Parts: sequence; C-alpha cells; structure tokens
Amino acid sequence: MTSMVHGIHHVTAIAGDARENWAFYTGVMGMRLVKKSVNQDDPHTYHLFYADGAGTPGTDLTFFPWAQMAPTRLGTGLTVEVPLAVPEGSLPYWQARFDREGVAYEPMERRFDEKTLPFTDPHGLRLALVESADAREWVSWEASPVPPEHQVRGMHSVRLWERRLGPTETLLTGYMGFDHLGTEDNWHRYGVEGGGSGKMVEVQEVHDQAPGRWGTGGVHHVAWRVKDDEEEIELSEQIQDAGLAPTQQIDRFWFKSVYFREPGSVLFELATDGPGFDRDEDMSRLGEQLILPPWLEPRRPEIEAALPPLGTS
Repeated sequence: MTSMVHGIHHVTAIAGDARENWAFYTGVMGMRLVKKSVNQDDPHTYHLFYADGAGTPGTDLTFFPWAQMAPTRLGTGLTVEVPLAVPEGSLPYWQARFDREGVAYEPMERRFDEKTLPFTDPHGLRLALVESADAREWVSWEASPVPPEHQVRGMHSVRLWERRLGPTETLLTGYMGFDHLGTEDNWHRYGVEGGGSGKMVEVQEVHDQAPGRWGTGGVHHVAWRVKDDEEEIELSEQIQDAGLAPTQQIDRFWFKSVYFREPGSVLFELATDGPGFDRDEDMSRLGEQLILPPWLEPRRPEIEAALPPLGTS
C-alpha cells in the first residue's frame, strides 16, 4: 500500500425542509454555513455545507434537502450515526442547550472511554456529541450562538452497520490505511494515522436488520480526505485493485471526488483537501450567497427559481 486516507473530509446526509435544516445547524448547533450551493447532479436541490469558521476539511456536515423522500430505513450497508467532536467538559452545556431548544437526546454514555451524548436532528438524523481533547485542525466561528469553548470541532467518527465485517475490514486495513484500534459492545473501531478525533470509523456486524434504504434523516455518503489529485488517483487505483468499482475523478470545484461502494454497500468518497471553499468567495462572506460552479452559472435564473429562500437569503 502506498497511498492512504487521512481522516474524514465530510459527511453528506439527506434532510427534509431546507429552511428547518438551516435553522437547526446554524441556530442550534452553532455551525457556520460555509457554502450554499446545489447538488451538482440535481441542481434544483440545495447542497448546504455546515462547518467550522473556515470550512476546514474534516469539519463539514453537508446536506441534500430532499423533503419529498420517505424517511430513511436504517439497516445494513448504511452509515447509521455521525458522532461530532466537542471539547472536554462541554456535554453539560449541550444538554442544557438541547433542553432549551427542544432537541431529542438520549442519556449520556461512554464509548471507548469517551463521554458521548446521542441525539437526533429535526429530520431524524442520528448524531452524537463526543468529548475529545485530541488536537485537530479547527477554526472558531465568531458569529456562532455557541461560545467557542463549546463549539463543534468537526466529525469525530462515523458508525456503519454491515452484514459481514470481514470484507469491509479488509478494505479499511488492507487498502485505505486503517488499523484496528479496539472492540466494544460489538463495535469495531478503526483509525488512520494512529486514530484520534476525525480519523476513525466504527463498524458493527448486524444480522437482524434488512439492508438499509436512503431517505430523509439518513446519511448519503462519507468522504475521506486525500491530499491532492495524485494521491486520489493512486488510491482510486488501489480501490480498483481491491475488486471495487470507483468512479472517474469528478471536479466538484472546491475539491475533487472519486466515489465507490465499499464491500458492504456503504457509499464512500475520496475528496481532496483543496482548492477549498474560499476559491470563489471571500472567507469573511462564506455561505451568504448562492454559489454555483461555473458550468451551472448559465442556468442560475432557472435554478434560483426552484430553490426556497433560507434565513440567509
């Protein structure tokens, strides 16, 4: 193995109403809308990117608001939860905030000796807040309603359900650079570059669930960080050598992407760290305007007419 991923780049989920999604992630979770764009394969649908103050890779939780879809059906072959990192000592603040805001959450628990608060967003997406002291790339958002000392630091890990652990483990450890870090309650934790916040995936072998189905409140795909085009192409070739079928490299303008389904059917993406979200907007104005990649700009009037206004519009 020559190339490997370097952690989570972003997670993309499916939301219901776009305005409710925007209000929750900016107003309740205190994350910054760093890019207001469209699904490049379905440009009459928003693609909303929430992150830290600078859109740092690894902090992006993004959404396709497809309100017409049925709710997701949890099952094998899906990412079933997205744990988010917060600083140590922050969970009491978040419990009180969730109480005030009417957010549904479960009792605090420990996972791999980390304090964890599971909760769901307004459209049913399963998330968790995990206290972590791990060093990571992160920039505070000064305009956030959440104080910097409690702000979300980005993706902590992702949790997958698989019918069979073995083939997925072989991909992770044999081709993508992960090491097995431990097992707890039938969850197997893997990490790259030694593990740590933002560099982990947890997999559970589940035999009493049917295959999952995409829908609102579910995760669409997990994107893994690669440094540049060269590393992405090399890793894509390794994925192909593993017997999988990666796509050609796709230019998403702010990064470049390769997609593939891992052996258990979870959709993965390889995403380059650059060029970044400030390629077409000033860093101080990220997320304020509808931004289209150059090839969709000629269709702006048609696209804008199909999109509901958000609170930033």
